[in-house]
Amino acid sequence: MKHLAERISKAKTLLLTTHRQCDGDGLGAELALGFALRKLGKTVHIVNVDATPKKYRFLKPDNWIQYYEDNQTLPESVDLALIFDTNDERLIEPMWPHLERISKAIAFVDHHPVLQQGPAPTRESVIDVRAASTGELAHRIIKELQIPLDREIARCLYTSITFDTQLYRFIRNSPNSHRIAAELLEFDIDPEEIHRHLFGGQTVQKMAFLARALGQIEYFADGRLALLKLQDRDLFHYNLEPDESRDVIDMVMTIESLEAAALFREEAPGQYRLSLRSKGEIEVLSVAESLGGGGHVHAAGASIRGPYEKIKDQVVRDMTQKLLRTKKTGS
Repeated sequence: MKHLAERISKAKTLLLTTHRQCDGDGLGAELALGFALRKLGKTVHIVNVDATPKKYRFLKPDNWIQYYEDNQTLPESVDLALIFDTNDERLIEPMWPHLERISKAIAFVDHHPVLQQGPAPTRESVIDVRAASTGELAHRIIKELQIPLDREIARCLYTSITFDTQLYRFIRNSPNSHRIAAELLEFDIDPEEIHRHLFGGQTVQKMAFLARALGQIEYFADGRLALLKLQDRDLFHYNLEPDESRDVIDMVMTIESLEAAALFREEAPGQYRLSLRSKGEIEVLSVAESLGGGGHVHAAGASIRGPYEKIKDQVVRDMTQKLLRTKKTGS
C-alpha cells in the first residue's frame, strides 16, 4: 500500500475505473479516491466501460464519469491507471487494450482472490482478500496519502463499504468495516438515504418480475442446490434494468434448506451471466473459474457463451459433486 501511495503521489495524471456493469463497491471506491486526489491538485479522469445503473444515481456519477461505450475515447496519456474491484483485465473489455496503450503504469486495487485460471494482475497491484470491500482499500489509500476526508468522499466510501458488506452482514470477521463506517458517519452523510437507494426502493414492476421469476426455481442435490434462469427481455418487459436482477440470487439464498445457488441471466441468445453463491459449506470460485470467470470463494460469477442446457448441466454437476463430498465427509 505504501508503494502504491508513493506512485500515486508522483503521478500528475491518473485514470480510475472499475469492472463493467459496475456495482456500489467499485463505483463508490473510484469516486471517493477521485474526489480525494483532486484535493491534491491531480488531474483525474474517471472512465467506466458502461453506464451506471440507476440505483447509484444518487451519487450523481454522470457529473464525474465518462463512459467508454459512448465514444471509445481516453486521454492521450496518463501516469497511472487504477482499476477497482477486480483483478481480471477481461472485465475491463473492450477498454483494456486501449488503457494499456495510454498508461505508463496500471494497478488493480481489489479484494478478490487472484485467479488460478486467468490473467495475472500487474506488479503494482494491491490485492487484499482480507478486506471486506474495495472501499476499505480506497479508505486506506486516502489515509496513506494523508488526505482529509470530507462529506463527499465519506458518502462514496460509505456507499462502497455498505453495499459490499450487504449492510455489514459480511465483514470477514474483522472490525474494520464498522470502524471505518463510524468515522464516516461523522460527516453527516445521511446513511438512511444511502441504505434506501442501495437496498430499498422496490417497485411494483420489480415485484411482478420477482413473482414470475421465483416461480421457476429448479432444485437439485436433495434440495441443497437451487438454479434459476432469468432473461433480459423479461426485465425489459417490466421496464427494469439488468442490474435490478442482481439481488435475486440473494433472495433465493434465504431458502433455509439451500447450501448453494446458481443464477443464469440470458443477456442475448446464447450469452449468459452466471452468478454463484454458497452459504459456506462449499466453495464456488473454482466452478466460476472453470467457465472463465472469478470472484470470491463463496460468491463468484462468469460471462459465458454457448448452449444453455450444456452449461447448466456442467454447473449442476460440478456444484452437486461438491455438495455430495461435504455430505460424505460431514464437514
